[in-house]
Amino acid sequence: MLAGLRAVASGPRLLILQWLKDPTAHFPPQLDGDLVDDGVCSLFIATKLGMTQPSATGHLKVLERAGLIRGKRIKQWVFYRRDEARIAELKRMIEGEL
Repeated sequence: MLAGLRAVASGPRLLILQWLKDPTAHFPPQLDGDLVDDGVCSLFIATKLGMTQPSATGHLKVLERAGLIRGKRIKQWVFYRRDEARIAELKRMIEGEL
């Protein structure tokens, strides 16, 4: 879970997790992939962060390696959504319940 703590020790990564909690409120409809079922396209996340796609992908990969989000490839794009069980586990650990 140390990877989880490191993953959330970043402003942009915390924003990504917050936005992915309610993707329809934070992102426009997508041509491919459902915002809720499939996740949000990495390009939309990069745009909202105001950074290049490679920079945003770096943040997304840290979150994915920590197990806090999951990526799904559709065509040439990767779509990301939260892993609520892992996030809940990290929250319990932070709160001292583990």
